[in-house]
Amino acid sequence: MARRAGAPEVSAGSMADIAFLLLIFFLVTTTIETDAGLDRMLPPIEPPDTDVVIKQKNIFQVNINKNGQLLADDELIELKDLRSKAMAFLDNGGDGTCSYCQGRKNAESSDNPSKAIISLKNDRETKYSTYITVQNELVGAYNDLRNREAQRLYKKNFVDMEAEYLNPETDDDVKEELKEKVKKIQDLFPQKLSEAETSSD
Repeated sequence: MARRAGAPEVSAGSMADIAFLLLIFFLVTTTIETDAGLDRMLPPIEPPDTDVVIKQKNIFQVNINKNGQLLADDELIELKDLRSKAMAFLDNGGDGTCSYCQGRKNAESSDNPSKAIISLKNDRETKYSTYITVQNELVGAYNDLRNREAQRLYKKNFVDMEAEYLNPETDDDVKEELKEKVKKIQDLFPQKLSEAETSSD
């Protein structure tokens, strides 16, 4: 009686080929999502025991409801009017200490740019695109005022100066000069954009 040969061997070479082809297939067909969002420098964490008193007139409240409607300082407004209202609030100079402010100097509005805070609150069902558009308008208000001051002081736009300063290809000497100018303009109109807790009603 003939002896049975051992179990047939599987060709390891063809298994490696199949595994490699599967790897290539999944690499080609898989889509990798990239996150999109806003670049923001978060403020440093302050100790909880410090009591900061902020006058209500120094807070510009912006609320977005689930339908995308805007309420700015208890007034229903269109998105196209948000930037100008925010600029008027930031540039008010109500206490008279701001020599470069060109606002109405209304005593009922913000005291000066260093005390002015914009508070943004949205509903849980607010569309992300609406939220981003509102954010862009508010940041645009700061940038427009900073551009105005940069033009007055340095005959250049703040946005261009900041982009050149942040560009890694900019020479160190130029960067050092721009750093001081960018900081000075940022100090004239410090960006105080607060995001309040999301409401669910």
